[in-house]
Amino acid sequence: MSSTVLHTANFVSDSTNLILASARAAIAERGIFRIALSGGHTPEPIFKQWAATPDFPWDRVQFTFGDERCVPPDDEQSNYRMARQSLLDLAPIPDGNVFRIQGELPPEEAAAEYDARLTQLASRFNESRYRHDLLLLGMGPDGHTASLFPGTEALTEQTHSVVQNFVPKFDTYRITFTYPLINAARHVCFLLQGDDKKPVIKQILAGDKEYPAAHVSPTDGDVTWILGWPE
Repeated sequence: MSSTVLHTANFVSDSTNLILASARAAIAERGIFRIALSGGHTPEPIFKQWAATPDFPWDRVQFTFGDERCVPPDDEQSNYRMARQSLLDLAPIPDGNVFRIQGELPPEEAAAEYDARLTQLASRFNESRYRHDLLLLGMGPDGHTASLFPGTEALTEQTHSVVQNFVPKFDTYRITFTYPLINAARHVCFLLQGDDKKPVIKQILAGDKEYPAAHVSPTDGDVTWILGWPE
């Protein structure tokens, strides 16, 4: 595994260019680009810039989602809703290329459905576990990534690719990718902005394993940290 840290004043452009480079390389090599989208507000301008890319082969992209809140797809808190408004509705993407987490279902059912869906997709590629070409992640000030929060049960999951995860600080369930799925990716990219995250990032990059994001370590892939502030 190689790890790259990019401090940039051109956060949106550099992040978009990484996605485009990853997509073109994957399509050239394997004919398809498999990407997991992250939630929150940070990716929105990146997704919009990507959507505006001329002559992009959208029919060759397969979209999944790293986590989801347990809400309907039109809810303001839905990660899918954010992605739809900033990317999916703005580009000519075939409906069958987008695989959303059904957050409106009971958490256990939603997680099981998505886990089974990714297992089925993986089998088409003769994989034991679905392998993303690029998996986008954010991170909170507490070091959580996807919906892998400190002290929660999903941190120890080693079998399933997707699970429900109860988050005490919000008194609710989330649906999340697990480490086995995240670490199966060819490339993981953290997209991070905000001064409140700097102390945790500094500790993680120094080797501190206290935080969930520190355990993102692809078994046969790379990690890139794009940090939206000067070094």
